[in-house]
Amino acid sequence: MEWRDQGLIIGTRKHGENAVIIEAMTTKHGRHLGLVRGGRSRRFAAILQPGNTVELNWRARLEDHLGAFSVEAISLRAAALMQSRDRLSLSQLICEHLRVLPERDPHPRLLAEANAMHDNEADGYPLGCALASFEMRLLNELGFGIDVASCALTGEQTGLAYISPKTGRAVTAEAAQPYLSKLMRLPHMFGGALDLSEKDEVEAAFSLTEHFLNMHIWLPRQLSPPSMRERLIISLCKAL
Repeated sequence: MEWRDQGLIIGTRKHGENAVIIEAMTTKHGRHLGLVRGGRSRRFAAILQPGNTVELNWRARLEDHLGAFSVEAISLRAAALMQSRDRLSLSQLICEHLRVLPERDPHPRLLAEANAMHDNEADGYPLGCALASFEMRLLNELGFGIDVASCALTGEQTGLAYISPKTGRAVTAEAAQPYLSKLMRLPHMFGGALDLSEKDEVEAAFSLTEHFLNMHIWLPRQLSPPSMRERLIISLCKAL
């Protein structure tokens, strides 16, 4: 068995005396693990770092085996990420999110967005929108996204402004009035009609994604939310 693909390194761990097992999110083969022989040598020190994009050649005797990677550098970002606490936290958070995807299940759109955030130096509101949208896409591709097709109470397709935290269905501003204390704001970036400031927009978006990530992913899998997420969001919102 053999294939060649590009991948974003999202995790590494030592194996034996000089090998490394890397976890990469690849374009055509999804989240995939493989052994890199000699991966702890100086030759690979700068290459096998989370946040780097590499060319991978995977070989194994059988398809369900771990297999071995040969690795060539494409985009070595790790050193630059170390220069900024926020950029490093962003990369770590992206990698943690990608690691919840099923192994060997391709998600090319998520990978494209992950690479774009790594390469784009945008900050503040644009970065907040990109990251929140990435988290919502993650939920959507795992089958847990919100439903903004129509109002859960009236069936209307316009003027959607709030989300039920229980069902994930949208509600119009008018229909939501008796239940406002129980609903969550639906930001414009997710199809909402509320007129929010940039800061409120980003905060509302992250509140939504955090709620549904917790409900559908972190709690059922007995995972703690990524430790860097809250600090990064606070830093992004402070700049708004």
